[in-house]
Amino acid sequence: MPSTLNLLALDFGASNGRGILGAFDGERVTLSELHRFENPYISLRGKLYWNIMHLYSNAVACFEAAARQGIQPNAFGIDTWGVDYGLLDKNGELISQVHSYRNMSDEDMLPVWETVSRRELFDHTGIAHLCFNTIYQLHRRKREGDASLEYAKTLLFLPDLLAYCLTGEIGTEYTFATTSMLYNPIIRDWDYELIDKLGLPRIFTDIQIAGSLRGKLTGELAKSAGLDPVPFAAVGEHDTASAVAAIPGKGNFAFCSSGTWSLFGVETDTPALNDSVFQANFSNEGTVQGGFRPLRNIMGLWIIQECRREWLRQGQSLSWDDIVRAASGAPALVSIIDPDRPEFFAAGDMINKVRRYCANTGQKVPESVGEVARCVYESLALKYRMALKDLEEIKGEPLTALQIVGGGIQNKLLNQMAADSTKRPVITGPIEGAAMGNVLMQAVALGELSGIEDVRLVVKRSCDIEEFTPNPSQAWDDAYAKLLTLMGEKT
Repeated sequence: MPSTLNLLALDFGASNGRGILGAFDGERVTLSELHRFENPYISLRGKLYWNIMHLYSNAVACFEAAARQGIQPNAFGIDTWGVDYGLLDKNGELISQVHSYRNMSDEDMLPVWETVSRRELFDHTGIAHLCFNTIYQLHRRKREGDASLEYAKTLLFLPDLLAYCLTGEIGTEYTFATTSMLYNPIIRDWDYELIDKLGLPRIFTDIQIAGSLRGKLTGELAKSAGLDPVPFAAVGEHDTASAVAAIPGKGNFAFCSSGTWSLFGVETDTPALNDSVFQANFSNEGTVQGGFRPLRNIMGLWIIQECRREWLRQGQSLSWDDIVRAASGAPALVSIIDPDRPEFFAAGDMINKVRRYCANTGQKVPESVGEVARCVYESLALKYRMALKDLEEIKGEPLTALQIVGGGIQNKLLNQMAADSTKRPVITGPIEGAAMGNVLMQAVALGELSGIEDVRLVVKRSCDIEEFTPNPSQAWDDAYAKLLTLMGEKT
């Protein structure tokens, strides 16, 4: 290999995106940010959309930023949030705007279940029933008579759609396909029996395993940016898959990819499709090594992100550090919410939603910034405890630690709360988990690393890891019992 590989990760999230350069010397990788941008959803006539041209133009800006620094990337990869997609016509043109998964509600699942039962869906796909899954999005468009489906010849998930815009090549990466509830983990292909039964079009492409090459940046774009054509690597295109690939731990641990969502799970070689997994509403999403991640989607930092948007609109200039400091000074374990309630999924009016939940459940209503934030953070830590307990039942053995990666690990208060709530040591790092996994899976695609063990060894050499020791207490046990009561669960 060259003395240093320059690997460009396009790490695009549901609130912002970045171009991250990974300089890999064969032993360690160093990440540096080339470009950053905001990625707001667009509201139009009561529906939410992603601005695909905004994402594309900022992807191009990442290459231009590399060129300005005299850097020729050896490869690039793309990771995004799951489930969302675009539709192409017979000429390869994008037919309509890209719909946001936040258009969906629990009511959108009911018409699907009239044709295919909840259990049959799970048995076919191993995916938890979440209203935003691609299968529910497509079925809603069919019910609404959306003409885009009639003209569609190809469905490309968001990272593959961006890759198509940049390279002209089509394909679907495995980890992303598994998020859709259209992939069958037993036959390891699209579940056309299910697709046909629901009357959905057969518009899916071949599935490619993570760590594979697929085309290059087009000559036109490369020339415009001042670069030679850059190979595209299909990495773990679902950002959680890339983040989990960058977990440096070994042994019997649970992972949490902490960001807008908290994705909480374990790794397995085969899908977990038994009754306990179905009842616990866990998903079997894919790993970069071709296995599975039995995991639960927990609402994550979305709730506090929405609260902060409101505080900013109200004229309170609050940084994330300001919010954490305020939460640190608020009384502990006074009020809690169930973060996964449907009302917290939808955007807007989030502070009042938190307050109404507390009022309606007979709890003290949080008023100040610190009280609201502490309520949200402690509630997340308690949901982590519930997910950990369910995972131990699924695996049939205790999990000795919780490994947390992603931007959420910058909140050390929440990390300590997670340790205290779960009674497990919490190990955090790397912060840029998705970008780190993205970059190193490019190295796999180029043949410079042999697989996941090599990837994790490089992560361990390259990152600062921090451990939080649990301080369990009766107060946390009482709060957990309270959460179970609020959710109607047995204590």
